[in-house]
Amino acid sequence: MKDSQRYRFSCTLTLGDIFGQVIVWLGVIFASLAAALSLMSNPIISFSAVGLIVVASLPFLLFAFVTTLFNHIEITPLADPEPSPQAVRLRAVTNEAV
Repeated sequence: MKDSQRYRFSCTLTLGDIFGQVIVWLGVIFASLAAALSLMSNPIISFSAVGLIVVASLPFLLFAFVTTLFNHIEITPLADPEPSPQAVRLRAVTNEAV
């Protein structure tokens, strides 16, 4: 049987990588609240405008976060440790038997 390769998964995402996205999202929220205040003469339209803006912008926000996260995941193969002399002898005996 072939030995399986081992890998290390690490995430290098930092706050600086998503800081711009957070600022844009806060801008969208404040813009929707400003629109709600300007439409406050009719509360139903006001609340629906906020809901529409938030619901319409949420998929774009999630796409930006997920793609940024996937771009910062690193997969590196681990180096194989030196086999012990007993493992080398066992492998040699197994290969001779086959």
